[in-house]
Amino acid sequence: MIGYPPLQIRVKTPRLELVGADDAMLAALAPLVREGKVFAEPAPYDDPMSFYESDPDVRVSRWLQSVWRGRGRFSPAEFRLGFAVLVDGEGVGMQDLIAEKFDSCGTFSSFSWLSTDVRGRGLGTEMRSALLHLAFAGLGAREAGSDAFVDNIGSNKVSETLGYEHNGVEWDIRRGEPGLIQRWRLTRESWEAGRRDDIELSGVDDFRTFLSHH
Repeated sequence: MIGYPPLQIRVKTPRLELVGADDAMLAALAPLVREGKVFAEPAPYDDPMSFYESDPDVRVSRWLQSVWRGRGRFSPAEFRLGFAVLVDGEGVGMQDLIAEKFDSCGTFSSFSWLSTDVRGRGLGTEMRSALLHLAFAGLGAREAGSDAFVDNIGSNKVSETLGYEHNGVEWDIRRGEPGLIQRWRLTRESWEAGRRDDIELSGVDDFRTFLSHH
């Protein structure tokens, strides 16, 4: 993994860092998955989701497999960048950038989880801000999407706080039952209106060169 550009990106804010989730980082995060600290009520994830596995060993192994699958699919149009979220150097969660039709439309979405140990401190908003800065300022994205079950107050509040607009609703399945999803969109123009000047990027130029060669 040494020198692999998608894993060399770093995003630093005054409160946290996003660091490419290589296997060493995944090993550091695995205890949080094993101990069930990625879960929340109401259930926030759609099916299938490894975090719903009751057996801790199965939960960790399926989570790792899903991260590796995401890492293995790569093209200028569609890719997934997985980041470990570090607070004071300690891994507390993950924040992913999921690019869709990126070479033609510049669109992407996000996925994240945060340990129960550190929720309620505004870190969810800070880590999404970091990801948006990477995508818009670093990669030239045009529009961000997000979605969450309507009763996922935390995720929906992050989107609202960061200037996303409602973009309709749809149904999805969680734990085998239907649930209503709120969809959100954030245009580049709206992001620019609240753009921060205290977020630092590194490794982006190498990644963009890597992207252009695929």
